Amino acid sequence: MCGRYVIIATPAAIRALFGYGEQPNFPPRYNVAPTQPIPIVRVADGKRSFTLMRWGLLPSWVKDPKTFPLLINARGESVLDKPAFRNAMRRRRCLIPTDGFYEWQAGAAGAAGTPKRPYFVRARRAADGTAPPLAFAGLWETWTGPNGEEIDTAAIITTTANRTLAAIHARMPVFVLPEAFDLWLDCAKVEANVAAALIAPANDALLEAYEVSTAVNRVANDSASLIAPVAAVAAAVAPSAASAPTMQAKPKKPKKPKKPDDQASLL
Repeated sequence: MCGRYVIIATPAAIRALFGYGEQPNFPPRYNVAPTQPIPIVRVADGKRSFTLMRWGLLPSWVKDPKTFPLLINARGESVLDKPAFRNAMRRRRCLIPTDGFYEWQAGAAGAAGTPKRPYFVRARRAADGTAPPLAFAGLWETWTGPNGEEIDTAAIITTTANRTLAAIHARMPVFVLPEAFDLWLDCAKVEANVAAALIAPANDALLEAYEVSTAVNRVANDSASLIAPVAAVAAAVAPSAASAPTMQAKPKKPKKPKKPDDQASLL
């Protein structure tokens, strides 16, 4: 599944990859959470377009959003048939820019009370340490309320985890490679069942994962420190602790010899 993710590439880099005409400016986000506005790319009037939508899909037929569950993910195995997703799969497919996502690994053998460990999953780095942004496969819908109000919403499609991530979690987001962007986005010319062929685990060589701090568990936290490897943080702290000055106990003053009881005082 995918419940938190990251968008940290520059607006120019994301625009260059996805090829939309708008020139939005937005800050890096290290802890994108459900119900927050997220950028998506879709085809509008025959061309790719950037827009913001709420993360948590709301089908158009829902009467009361307050009683409907938050659909942040759509299982790829059922998007062609499930009422909440099948219309969007036919007519409203989108791409969701990302630089990686978080996943939580359950405790050993699922032991009760054992806290889950967060991992950051990103594109595998090139030799120079860089990697381009990625694209989640997504679906979007517009919900219209009884008073004419509209809410644009989106969800990320998931599938079974590949071998890289299977030890962390059983599910993973579906990634669409740049050469398949048109196939996924062109709902007018590409049937849903054809586009569905892209719903598959990512190639094992695409991603890498490492453990990060539990600070990501708190939505209010949003900084680059969230994606720092736990091992690197521990290594940085250890030398500091080793080099810190130690407090030495002050030497005790020698006790004065006790005078014998039969010795007369001079004072």
